[in-house]
Amino acid sequence: MATIGGTISLLLYSQSNADGTMPQYYFTNFSDATLIMKSGKMQNQIINYNILTGLMVFQKGDKFYDITNPETIDTVLIQNCKFVPVGKYFYEVVHKGKMYSYYIQHTGHLTEPGKPVGYGGTSKIASTSYVSTANLGGMQWNIALPKDFEVIPSSVYWIKAGNSWFDFETEKQLLKLFPDKISQMKEFIKANKVKIDKPESMVKLIEYLNTL
Repeated sequence: MATIGGTISLLLYSQSNADGTMPQYYFTNFSDATLIMKSGKMQNQIINYNILTGLMVFQKGDKFYDITNPETIDTVLIQNCKFVPVGKYFYEVVHKGKMYSYYIQHTGHLTEPGKPVGYGGTSKIASTSYVSTANLGGMQWNIALPKDFEVIPSSVYWIKAGNSWFDFETEKQLLKLFPDKISQMKEFIKANKVKIDKPESMVKLIEYLNTL
């Protein structure tokens, strides 16, 4: 057991690929980060973000610990990125605007090793239950990954308006969030070649929305 900011964290063990990378993490390496607590205090920890669990993980020696009480944290600053807790998960703050702000929830799921499907082929089965349970055969795989399992990264995009959150994954879903601004948004998206999966171009769109 270990504590951070008064929170109890679960001890977990790491497993890396042959090249030393750990594919369940958003950043290539664990690095120095600053935690700004809601109490106003600041802490420095060596941290990374686990896309399978949505949790921040800090390193102490050769051990890894989940931060299990994100509600005590205001902001995590890591590798020029800013993350904030939303419920029990962490979202990256990409742009904060007067009316609308833009966030990304970095997620992922595991696929099982290829299984024979006939004619010498194999198939991979997405294991979406791992995102929430992170268990395999009664063992904890929150950080350690079974051999030959593959992590498939994905993203959920969020717009915050006041205290309300709206998620989208496609341009069509985004446009539906603003039914009275669809024509203006379509023109802006076309003129500026905005891509949903390109945060830098999405920031331009969010800035534009804040002017309407």
